[in-house]
Amino acid sequence: MPSVMGLLEERERAARQRVEALQAELREAEAVWERFVIARETVGEVLAEPRGGRDVAPVEVIGERPVEVRRAVPGSVVPHWEEGLAPAVLAPDYRRIMDVLTGGNGKLGEAMDCRQLAAAVGLEPVPAKVEGVRSKAKRLVVRGWLAEDRPGLFSVPVARGGGS
Repeated sequence: MPSVMGLLEERERAARQRVEALQAELREAEAVWERFVIARETVGEVLAEPRGGRDVAPVEVIGERPVEVRRAVPGSVVPHWEEGLAPAVLAPDYRRIMDVLTGGNGKLGEAMDCRQLAAAVGLEPVPAKVEGVRSKAKRLVVRGWLAEDRPGLFSVPVARGGGS
């Protein structure tokens, strides 16, 4: 006759295996869902792009030299930061992250993690959205727009005063 403890251990083992199987299925479903979200956003960005030829870009004088004021379209490449380059050249998602970190929804120079950034730009802090924000923030760090003070904490370099 099996012992009560043996029966409990057997049921516990079966429950743990079921939980692990469900967690794996959930991870797969989240990955599929995230791909659909990204695909929908990409299609929306492509359809929102203006058609036809390039208009003449406005020119603004910064310091002594005229600088072409570039505007980004959704899905465009993040340019490397250089003196006189304003966040307006960034695609809307990147510009929202910059606005939050330059004082739009936070304090200038305050470092924020990706969950805080996701919430501040109006996204639900679910893993798929947080990872999207993390990817964008990392890209802004690589291109010189942001600093990553500690792993996962992003801010605008203070020497720049948040800006342009």
